[in-house]
Amino acid sequence: MDALRCEAALLTPASVIGASPTVGHKGYMSGYFYPTPSLDRRIAGPFEGSRWMLGGMPPRTTPSARQERVGTELRKMRDCAGRTTAEAAALFGFARTKITQIEKGQYPISAERVRMLASDFEESDHAFVEALAAMAEERHRGWWEDYRGSVPVGFLDIAEMEYFSKGTRTYQISHVPGAMQTEEYGRAIFNDLYPPLAPRHVEARVEHRVQRSTHLMREGGEPYSALVHEASLRMLFGGRDSAKRQMDKLLEYSELTHVSLRVIAFSTDGFMGSGQGIVYASGPVPRLDTVQLDTTTGPVFLHEQKMMEKYRHIIDAMTERALTESQSRDAIRLIKKEI
Repeated sequence: MDALRCEAALLTPASVIGASPTVGHKGYMSGYFYPTPSLDRRIAGPFEGSRWMLGGMPPRTTPSARQERVGTELRKMRDCAGRTTAEAAALFGFARTKITQIEKGQYPISAERVRMLASDFEESDHAFVEALAAMAEERHRGWWEDYRGSVPVGFLDIAEMEYFSKGTRTYQISHVPGAMQTEEYGRAIFNDLYPPLAPRHVEARVEHRVQRSTHLMREGGEPYSALVHEASLRMLFGGRDSAKRQMDKLLEYSELTHVSLRVIAFSTDGFMGSGQGIVYASGPVPRLDTVQLDTTTGPVFLHEQKMMEKYRHIIDAMTERALTESQSRDAIRLIKKEI
């Protein structure tokens, strides 16, 4: 089946997902557990008790953006095949409402039933079907679930997206990428929010951000490419000393074999994009790529193929205009001296 052929008819709210403390998801969530020693006990130091002060972590009652993606893709298949929910439900002897719940991510579906639906809908992209079936089968607890109830749902969805990504490309204008931030730099950002956060909520967000960094910046991780505008490097989050230590951390990360860090200088001959942060996460197959955009109400996740093409083009164009990796390191060192 031609994925692009049916795209225009499928731009519904279910395929453009926003997540925030007040705009959540509904249903079931899954994800692999990524073991980190710091999550097996209370963490000493500035994070001591930050999550546990909020009470016991509540169970997962809403699906992640990733689980909703499985349902969205099944709905696209069904719509492209011209089938009704009643016809899809008849394949398993389900009530029609159960298919609706599956398509909204509110009810889990096995890998084998994903394959059966794909066959019934005449989906011919075998690699895509197998990747979607694998997503449906992933039902283990992810490390981010330890933060449920202490950080916004959108933060959990970003961490889950990054964890399963086969490669991440990010484009940041106002601050350095979250996964590359030091604790004090991230703390300064969260302390500057309005309305102000309680100290325990700030520490929970900082801890969550550090855990993201631990995963993404580990040696041998999946490819991570960051485009950072010079403007973000000159912002003094936490003061001059904090900003300088952040520069040192960026230089450290830039030497990792799986990391590419490039600076977009003020002197570049143009700027493409709306000025908002972009994260492009590569899926196991291109049809399962995801774009995440920052907004004032929380992250938004885009899946439509035309959107993927648009943001790939933006990132590719700005990569061509950015300094080389070596020039970027020199620029960071110079900015550190100047601030």
